[in-house]
Amino acid sequence: MEILQLGNTDYSASRIALGCMRMNSKSISDAAQIITVCVENGIDFFDHADIYGRGECETIFSKALALTSIRREDIKIQSKAGIVPNPGYFDFSKEHIIKSAEDSLKRLDCDYLDSFLLHRPDTLFEPEEVAEAFDYLEKSGKVLHFGVSNQNPGQIELLKKYVKQPLIINQLQFGVMFSGMIDAGFNVNMKNSASVVHDNGILEYSRLHDMTIQAWSPYQYGFFEGVFLDNDKFPELNMVIDELAKQHNTTNTGIATAWISRHPAKIQTIIGTMNIERITEIAKSDTITLTHEEWYRIYKAAGNILP
Repeated sequence: MEILQLGNTDYSASRIALGCMRMNSKSISDAAQIITVCVENGIDFFDHADIYGRGECETIFSKALALTSIRREDIKIQSKAGIVPNPGYFDFSKEHIIKSAEDSLKRLDCDYLDSFLLHRPDTLFEPEEVAEAFDYLEKSGKVLHFGVSNQNPGQIELLKKYVKQPLIINQLQFGVMFSGMIDAGFNVNMKNSASVVHDNGILEYSRLHDMTIQAWSPYQYGFFEGVFLDNDKFPELNMVIDELAKQHNTTNTGIATAWISRHPAKIQTIIGTMNIERITEIAKSDTITLTHEEWYRIYKAAGNILP
């Protein structure tokens, strides 16, 4: 498994990470097996959020980890905060950030988070409050590294004006069928729909500012509309992916993952499966390097047109 340097720091982790949003669908013993299979296959990074299962996913993870022989210091644990699910709003206040981080630590039964992200942007946030919260969490040793999720360059720059800690991660939806952050780059000086820049060049910004992109929902199309693999809605794409899977002696999921890994931005892929067979096959995709031609063939088969 390739190890990525996250941001411009000494914080490193596996190229593939496990997203734990669905862990509350598993028993504690099953979750322990999932964690063990991940580590055995080189996956040492586990992504959480306070809203996943309303905190239950973090609790199950901690109890499951205790059943294994895996040491806390041998894995990376990340959590996110800022979404208040009921009644439904975003909150980046100092009090909410600190409480969310501390509550996650209690549920995870650990002393620190390797990284902590602000989840969805809160337009009512005061950046000074975020800075105070981050200072407290860093000085108390409760969070080692900081980042954001689903934020554009302007929002990040506003935070950076006040926050002292480097923001080294931005978690963004990205995959073969959700490629908006690269589509606009192909269609510069064009008037077609693909030329619309929806996020102010977040891909290039991330590379310029040493922010690691974490790709969430990498196998989904649309916004949680479904998985594109083995989906009759995308016959040409699946034909190409299946053909390349045979050539590379892997699965269609492996090729979809390798497509993300091939990008020189060194994107970390967050997988959400709780199936140990799929975890194993995805981990093995780390050895696959698609050629230029193969990468573009997949991109075009997804319905994209190069100018």
